[in-house]
Amino acid sequence: VQLQASGGGLVQAGGSLRLSCAASGTILSINDMGWYRQAPGKQRDLVASITSGGSTNYADSVTGRFTISRDNARNTVYLQMSSLKPEDTAVYYCAADVRYWGGALLRGDIWGQGTLVTVSS
Repeated sequence: VQLQASGGGLVQAGGSLRLSCAASGTILSINDMGWYRQAPGKQRDLVASITSGGSTNYADSVTGRFTISRDNARNTVYLQMSSLKPEDTAVYYCAADVRYWGGALLRGDIWGQGTLVTVSS
């Protein structure tokens, strides 16, 4: 099982980006999915999360500007980022709580490889 993130890039302050993260492999179900970010020299923090039922949670710093969503049929989570600020610059990682088959029924937190978002002032 792996997560593949995409959509990062360079954008000016005030602009928008949409990140995508698709899970692949022998997946039985996915519970919570989320986006985290890590700026240089800082810890990795939760940006937003979404349950399988669609309930969402956001960090205070992105509330009202970012929207997380998911397509359960495609095992994909999205992060629509608007009104971007230079302080949003970070590597963004997706993560998912996945039940999958790996010779046995397994469950674990799977992380994507990260995608860099750079917001210029």
